[in-house]
Amino acid sequence: MRSTNLFGKTLRQAPADAENISHKLLIRAGFIQQIAAGIFSLQPLGSRSITKIRNIIREEMDRAGAQEINMPVIQPRDLWEESGRADTFVPPLARFQDRRERDMVIAPTHEETATAMARAGVTSYRDLPFTIYQIQTKFRDETRPRGGLLRVREFEMKDAYSFDADEHGMDRSFQSMVGAYKRIFNRCGLDVVMVDADSGGIGGKDSNEFVLLTDSGEDRILMSTDSDYAANVEKAEFIKKSFPPEEHGVVEEFATPGLKTIEALAKQEGVSRSKTAKAVFYRVEDEIVIVTIRGDYDVNETKLRNLLGGSEPRLATGEEVKAAGWVPGSASAVGLKGIRSIVDDSITMGSNYLAGANKEGFHLRNVNFGRDFKADILGDIAEAKKGYLSPDGKGKLVVKRGIEVGHVFKLGNVYSSKMGAHYTDDDGQRHEILMGCYGIGVGRLLAAAIESNHDDFGMILPQAIAPYDVYLAALNLDDDYISNRADLLYESLLDAGYDVLFDDRDVPPGVKFKDADLFGIPTRVVISSRSLDSGGVEIKGRRNKDAEIVVQSDVLSAVGNLLDQNGCN
Repeated sequence: MRSTNLFGKTLRQAPADAENISHKLLIRAGFIQQIAAGIFSLQPLGSRSITKIRNIIREEMDRAGAQEINMPVIQPRDLWEESGRADTFVPPLARFQDRRERDMVIAPTHEETATAMARAGVTSYRDLPFTIYQIQTKFRDETRPRGGLLRVREFEMKDAYSFDADEHGMDRSFQSMVGAYKRIFNRCGLDVVMVDADSGGIGGKDSNEFVLLTDSGEDRILMSTDSDYAANVEKAEFIKKSFPPEEHGVVEEFATPGLKTIEALAKQEGVSRSKTAKAVFYRVEDEIVIVTIRGDYDVNETKLRNLLGGSEPRLATGEEVKAAGWVPGSASAVGLKGIRSIVDDSITMGSNYLAGANKEGFHLRNVNFGRDFKADILGDIAEAKKGYLSPDGKGKLVVKRGIEVGHVFKLGNVYSSKMGAHYTDDDGQRHEILMGCYGIGVGRLLAAAIESNHDDFGMILPQAIAPYDVYLAALNLDDDYISNRADLLYESLLDAGYDVLFDDRDVPPGVKFKDADLFGIPTRVVISSRSLDSGGVEIKGRRNKDAEIVVQSDVLSAVGNLLDQNGCN
């Protein structure tokens, strides 16, 4: 491609609303154009990089035995009602009515459609196992799209779905996809870690994220200092501190005028926060629930949502708490009536707690779980934090930031049971198909690669996903000899199989070099009167500090060596 024919312009400054490095560089380099909040067009350079990423994904999915399909982005709402997600998916489904007044949705994901496909195509165990995948447009009406391609509303995703007869088969399919994902990320130049994750709105019993660790990431990852344990903060577990049992004391009420926080209560009584039972009120759908957790821990709302069966909790306001008959700052589950009680299991690891007296300005001493208050639901709803003990007992947890670039799920029968996707075994008995689900955000993968591969001058992209392999800059193009030599060099690079961007513009050399760095193309080749006077052509790797002069007959091998040395092939 000659730059004089290339559509798109570069910017020296990023727009004020560009938030992070990848967003700024993609806009400045002319890879993308913003159409609306969280909605972007791909321009030629961006489209070339995305096409290379798609091709890598296709090659590795095909290698793993998956079969490519295509499912519609517009779907009847009926399908989502079958799965039970029509009104519960977060963010809410974008929907409209067609001219027949049939309710339709714009798909944020395709579990329902994939299950419907399997339901229609599978009858016997002989039809299993298989895995299907697509690279398809999705739409999620995010409330806060940000970060360019990192969090968008319309986006392209590779999503795959495996279908198996039993747990062993599902596990095997899952591991096959994990292997494919690792190869995809490696080929795209991304060093990722696989972490435990929450299944969120997709569902299923187990899920893992692939995370690129970077300070610019919005995800918080907790990792052990002494083992390979790693989990998203929403999922992370830890070993809670347990205290020796004590003889249960007599409950005593005492005055605490003006005390509204656990910190203030513990300070007044001269005890650790671990000796307090903290009450937190949440609204869950149309109900107020009380959550009790030991005072040295905080509630993880994702764990709470899962413990409540998927219902989304939000902190109740002071007015809502009062309207329910409770006293903010002095409340507890003691004497509970007419309200559901959720208790973190840390409460069972201590005794004789300080707790609210459910009376303004008063608290209680010697409150004990089981005797003085009970749980409708007991489980782990505590948020893991830096310094806590790793759940495998090896080391302490540290916090890293990262960008999720892929997510894999063991769905089991979550969809097949609700949507009637069955098969019959050798004896004619009917069973539910077990499923897995596997997603990669294609645009996010490019943005993540830029977040981890850039400098002050622009992107530094691996050859596998750079829009071009070689940036050929010709200077002094008014000299016919140089112009002819540049044309011949361009053709020889193309004939050797390299993707080449030939900058034949009549602009100053500094403009060309700045654009070359901005685009992140792995190799720069410059032909000019100065380079020819020095004995040939100037070649420089994007990651290299210095350029070198090589004779024209050695350009092809020098380009190949530079790409190899920079780990770009």
